[in-house]
Amino acid sequence: MKKRLILTALVVMALLLSAMSGLALAQAPGNALGHAPDQILVKFLPGTPEVTKADIHRKHSGQVVDVIPRLDVQVVRIPKDKVQEKVKAYKEEANVEYAEPDYIAEAILVPNEPYFGKQWGMVKIQAPEAWDITAGSSAVIIAICDTGIDRNHEDLQLKIVLSNNFTSNGTVDDENGHGTHVAGIAAAITDNGKGVAGVGFNSSLMNAKVLGKNGSGYYSWVANGIIWAADNGAKVINMSLGGTSPSITIECAVNYAWCNGCVLVAASGNSNTILPLYPAYYNNCIAVAATDINDNKASFSNYGTWVDIAAPGVDIFSTLPNHRNKLGKRNYGSLSGTSMSAPHVAGVAALVWATGYGTSNSSVRNRLQSTADAAGTMYSIYGIKRLNAYNAVR
Repeated sequence: MKKRLILTALVVMALLLSAMSGLALAQAPGNALGHAPDQILVKFLPGTPEVTKADIHRKHSGQVVDVIPRLDVQVVRIPKDKVQEKVKAYKEEANVEYAEPDYIAEAILVPNEPYFGKQWGMVKIQAPEAWDITAGSSAVIIAICDTGIDRNHEDLQLKIVLSNNFTSNGTVDDENGHGTHVAGIAAAITDNGKGVAGVGFNSSLMNAKVLGKNGSGYYSWVANGIIWAADNGAKVINMSLGGTSPSITIECAVNYAWCNGCVLVAASGNSNTILPLYPAYYNNCIAVAATDINDNKASFSNYGTWVDIAAPGVDIFSTLPNHRNKLGKRNYGSLSGTSMSAPHVAGVAALVWATGYGTSNSSVRNRLQSTADAAGTMYSIYGIKRLNAYNAVR
């Protein structure tokens, strides 16, 4: 594939929140450092005795507060503001495979007030024509790794089959609004005479809350959400989030989900740059850029040869929490961002899973990309094709 890991850590503009319940929590995300000030991620070489691990932690004043399942990566509490020093110290240990900061990322969103062009994206990608061929299947689950989903929303509550909170917030519900908006695009209840339609039509939703009320959090928490979704039957994982710092832990979580048959979809970012965003940049993610109603590149959208596909992302009308939330809107409204583009792709991926093309995650991914439209300046200038649901399922 065309993506190569960039080893230089950049200033963070995005990603993740999630700590397992019952464990001590680090300082809330959002500091200017771009990573947790008092915890790091450590992976020991396979076969390292527990007593050796304990000795190394004791030597460097580290305390294990969480373990990311399947990856055997430890979240280690360290003295505050000693991250670089402790990462270097752990790396020098012969039994340590790698150590890295626990970076921060945020939801990839550009709020926009005007409510024009309600659900124009559905028409643009020919979703109604696709629904004439397949309405998807409730057996196909789309995991929304985000700020949570409003569990009482009229257009969502019957779609959510499983929820888990990996953040320091006390509820699995959406206190921000971003996750609920993303979930509605992917798979709001459709043809029920209420609200909006979801691209995935009959597809089910899984609520993996990996971002907190402020829309940001730690890479370790998102990794937990990805693995949980893969282990609990998700066929598609949507990540409308990202960070500019690469992470071995996040890449391993993505690879784990891919090897377990998941299609992973991620926002490419809203910085109008060719610089990568993670996890979208990783080989086993579909990186999604944003287009406007004329198939032009959205002014904010990232681009480049590492981006795989584009989808509508400007003034997208969808669900919002029916209670107070950080975005300040309720029930329904329009938002913009590659965060809105990614769930269009995730919804179509769920439709493809319900057809004869859905034989594997690689076949679903190939179908999405090979049937996209060479449309507008997004293609003529940037070489990125725009999603077409009808082409993908016919």
